[in-house]
Amino acid sequence: MLVYQDLLTGDELLSDSFPYKEIENGMLWEVEGKWVVKGSIDVDIGANPSAEGGEDDEGVDDQAVKVVDIVDTFRLQEQPSFDKKQFVAYVKRYIKLLTPKLDAEKQEQFKKHIEAATKFLLSKLSDFQFFVGESMHDDSTMVFAYYKEGATDPTFLYLAYGLKEVKC
Repeated sequence: MLVYQDLLTGDELLSDSFPYKEIENGMLWEVEGKWVVKGSIDVDIGANPSAEGGEDDEGVDDQAVKVVDIVDTFRLQEQPSFDKKQFVAYVKRYIKLLTPKLDAEKQEQFKKHIEAATKFLLSKLSDFQFFVGESMHDDSTMVFAYYKEGATDPTFLYLAYGLKEVKC
């Protein structure tokens, strides 16, 4: 199994259990999330509770909760939304922090394509939910979620160069 960690904080943000598609010259990974029910599971074991003297509910208080699989699995923490000025400031700081952690070839590719990727993200800025890893570190790689036209499940965008592949 492969886990993708934030290169800046070490937080786990994604795994190969969630297939991705590269977009914007490989700068971004697009991953489809799904709403899932977590918690209450109704298991029918074939017993007849009335014949065994049991009640229908027996006082058990199961609480089912709908969660997004990626957010729940990697304990992503939602952040307040950004306006354009705040987002551009975040990207500038992110580039400054990430560039030294990349090898020379990746640095060149990153610098070449980050502007187009940033413009792409800015075009969807008002649609995004923003997430960071479990540590909630200020200087971490941001994960962006939005709903495509007519979709009921969110799509996540990851900054590919900010991820480190780790074999488990």
